[in-house]
Parts: sequence; structure tokens; C-alpha cells
Amino acid sequence: MDKIHAFTQLRTWQSARELTVAIYKVTESFPDSEQFGLTSQMRRASVSVAANIAEGFSRTTARDKVYFYSIALGSLLENESHAYIASDLGYLDLANLNKLLEGSTDLQKMIRGLMRTAKERIPVA
Repeated sequence: MDKIHAFTQLRTWQSARELTVAIYKVTESFPDSEQFGLTSQMRRASVSVAANIAEGFSRTTARDKVYFYSIALGSLLENESHAYIASDLGYLDLANLNKLLEGSTDLQKMIRGLMRTAKERIPVA
């Protein structure tokens, strides 16, 4: 396997980017009254996932990598919560909710894989 030299080569980051685009698209139909509520929250959380994966990749220590990947995971789960609430309020139909949750589940596995790999590189004291 070729060595990855840029965060853009990470499948995890690519998936986070795809999920962000999906979230931007589904939130376009949210009511204007949610512009500074769920729409903003979901968009910011999704952007945070991709950004923290990129930042984690750039870090030189395994501990720092785990830290930023864990923030990405937290933002991802935050977005899941927002998606359920948006669905409860009737802003997100079941098909789109399931699409977002499926993408989130796959991405969780990838982020946890990055964390596991980084943790294996942390020296045992």
C-alpha cells in the first residue's frame, strides 16, 4: 500500500467531505427560522468532522492525532443527534435521515480505525 502524504488521500476525510455536502443539501430545505438553529449547527458540526480529521493527520505525535480524531468523532455524533431532532420536527424525511445515519455509521468506523492506529503508536510508559 502506498504511503499517504496528504489528508486529502485519507478515505476517512473523503467520506467526511461527502457527508458534509449531503448535510448542506438536506438542510437547504429546512425552514428559514432554523437558519441560526439546526441548519447552522448541523453544517458547522459536519465541517468540524472533516477539519479535525485533517488537523489530526497533520499532527506529529500519536497523542495529538488521537485528540483531534476524537473531536471529529464527537462532532459526528453531535450531528447524528441533530439529525434525529430535525427528523422529529419534520424537517428531515425518513429516507434522508437514514442516508445521513448510514454515512455517519460508516464514518464512525473509519475514524475509530484512525484512532486505533494512532493509539498503537503511543509509547507505553
